[in-house]
Amino acid sequence: MRLLLLSNSTAPGRGFLEHAYEPISDVMAGGTRLVFFAHASSDPDRYAEAMQASLETLGIEVIAAHRSDRIADSVAEAEAIFVGGGNSFRLLKAFHDLGLLDAVRDRVSNGMPYLGASAGSNLACPTIRTTNDMPIVEPPALTALGLVPFQINPHYLDRDDAAPPGAETRDQRIREFLEENDVPVVGLREGAWIDVHAGAAVVGGPPGGRLFRRGAEPAELHPGDDLTELLTREPAYDSPLERLG
Repeated sequence: MRLLLLSNSTAPGRGFLEHAYEPISDVMAGGTRLVFFAHASSDPDRYAEAMQASLETLGIEVIAAHRSDRIADSVAEAEAIFVGGGNSFRLLKAFHDLGLLDAVRDRVSNGMPYLGASAGSNLACPTIRTTNDMPIVEPPALTALGLVPFQINPHYLDRDDAAPPGAETRDQRIREFLEENDVPVVGLREGAWIDVHAGAAVVGGPPGGRLFRRGAEPAELHPGDDLTELLTREPAYDSPLERLG
């Protein structure tokens, strides 16, 4: 299984996806076309155009899935897929409505590369419970693709010591999740990612992140840190989840 799970599409001070050109090229491994899902966005056409303008630098052609009237065939024929950011609830509902969860999961399990950014990285987790987004729509369930057995919190923000006393923090929200669910959460700062390849998971991107576990203090993550152990851990949620393929 080959996954590239980005915190975001645009890192501070860089062009669209520019910070991730090297890992994207590595994941594509000579592939020249990918199917792009912009279903989390309120403006999928504009998002697809930005994706194409950026990736053509790498010689990659972008096929916009939302423009296809044969979307299931697009998944079946794809060299790779990239699931973009936006609202995670809107994205998951679209995948449910289009019947894509099983199809994408099966293709990725059989070797098709999966690239995700923000909401697209949330979708790769067992659920979208650690998204930062508001539930602007209601999907049938929060269960997602389950390509990795841990959760990701994209756009992770460190506590601001200058914030007023009592101000809510991202750490607090993640700790609340861990009170109800015994599942590790990787908080990825802007510009960071997780690369999953050949049974290993490694942190990439200079900002790194933090690893949250129930009953433990958060651990700082740096580029090159090995998260492979998380791939073998069975998640335990507060309610039964269907075992994903």
